Amino acid sequence: MTRLLREDFLREIAADPEWDFIVVGGGATGLGTAVEAASRGYRTLLLEAEDFAKATSSRSTKLVHGGVRYLQQGNIKLVLEALRERGRMLRNAPHLAHRRTFVIPAYTLWELPFYGVGLTLYDLLAGREGIGRSRILSPKSTLNALPTVRRGGLKGGIRYFDGQFDDARYAIALLRTFVDLGGTALNYTRVTALLKRNGVIRGVAVTDHETGAGFHCRAKVVINATGIFSDVLRGMDEPQAKSVIAVSQGSHVVLPREFLPGDAAMMIPRTSDKRVLFAIPWHDAVVVGTTDDPVPEAKYEPRALPEERSFLMGHIERFLGRRPGGSDVRSIWSGQRPLVRREDTKNTAAISRDHTIFISDAKLVTITGGKWTTYRRMGEDVVDRAASLCGLAAAPSRTAELHLHGWSLKPEAGNEWERVYGADLPALHQLAQEGPELREPIHPKLPFRRAEVVWAVRYEMARTVEDVLARRTRALFLDARASLECAPAVAVLMKQELARDADWERRQIANFREVAEHYIWND
Repeated sequence: MTRLLREDFLREIAADPEWDFIVVGGGATGLGTAVEAASRGYRTLLLEAEDFAKATSSRSTKLVHGGVRYLQQGNIKLVLEALRERGRMLRNAPHLAHRRTFVIPAYTLWELPFYGVGLTLYDLLAGREGIGRSRILSPKSTLNALPTVRRGGLKGGIRYFDGQFDDARYAIALLRTFVDLGGTALNYTRVTALLKRNGVIRGVAVTDHETGAGFHCRAKVVINATGIFSDVLRGMDEPQAKSVIAVSQGSHVVLPREFLPGDAAMMIPRTSDKRVLFAIPWHDAVVVGTTDDPVPEAKYEPRALPEERSFLMGHIERFLGRRPGGSDVRSIWSGQRPLVRREDTKNTAAISRDHTIFISDAKLVTITGGKWTTYRRMGEDVVDRAASLCGLAAAPSRTAELHLHGWSLKPEAGNEWERVYGADLPALHQLAQEGPELREPIHPKLPFRRAEVVWAVRYEMARTVEDVLARRTRALFLDARASLECAPAVAVLMKQELARDADWERRQIANFREVAEHYIWND
């Protein structure tokens, strides 16, 4: 197993700073675009200002779906595209994406045929990409699937199937796939300026966050895939550029499985304020979300608003029978979505999730909007446009059937968490044999072992304690208090792997504590 060393990538950039593509942004869109470009044989550099999937792409509702809500809105085109991409994600990364049963509880008789017909259409639109047929359930069958759902007035339910995945781990699989294809990637490298020649963008100025060193990289085309921060890079190109991003925030709470035992997820298609709400089993916990509220600015670490907390707690009590206490909430976290702004739309829930490509006069190519499920199609579309724009030789897309790193139809694992490593799992087990301490858990309440910390540093470009506990493992999202308690032990392991000193260790623990405290529910 070849280690991913930051020093090697920096030397490669210094030796030959000329690229076909520079992709700015290491979330789902940027990673998907980079994989698309590299798979076609284009020399591609990916730059991320923080960590891969730091913002939006690690904070989703963990769904691989066509979008039942978009069907309600009449956006058939988006649903069709997303259903095709759902099938591709399930095939190309079966160690990370899988089928999940969903049940809609019905409390009025009209809901049964209404949602039953809608979901039958959803199945028909999937065509060959279908993963199961929906059906109407009796009250008894609904309670068997959702044992804790509110019983009073229950008329039955509608069962359907959609996909589920681990978003941050999927992002890391895309990173590893990109490198396998010959791509070069760096996290903690911020683009500080766009370099122009004769009025056309031909590269970027970059600052290495770890060393403070600056350098220039040249390219035939620069792609802005920075999501909620897209307007920042557009402003470097055109200081007077009009904002195109409307930022929407979604928050989630994580509860013990006792709130929703069994394998089925619950979907509420129309809450009191016309939103969609999910309660979904995930890594031996239950994720409940999401909200959809406009916010004035993009943030890496948004916090749940008081009205979001109230909405989530009220609906958990309404549909799952009891209101969680503060000690029941293992984690609360928020993410922000980049929606393409429409002047006449104030409700972000009504803004289309279609993706949009903008090309400036200086040929900055911006790809924004969209959603996780359509990340691959977004990459295909923007690489098509960018390659044509800069005169690169045309090459067909290969990603529709491209297996991602770790692909395995039969993951060799004894638990849900280990399956995310796919074909890499034997190598992880071998690493754990380097010392008995590596086989120890990082915390009694978490499923992760010390070997996974070392693995994250050696093979997944983890540079901070937060990288490991938030995105290489999902400790912060699954149990914020436990992740805070094990941060010192993780810092010690990383200090040894990265050859850091005691000051680095102390700063890492303090930095993680500052972040993690906002994931802990405090009444």
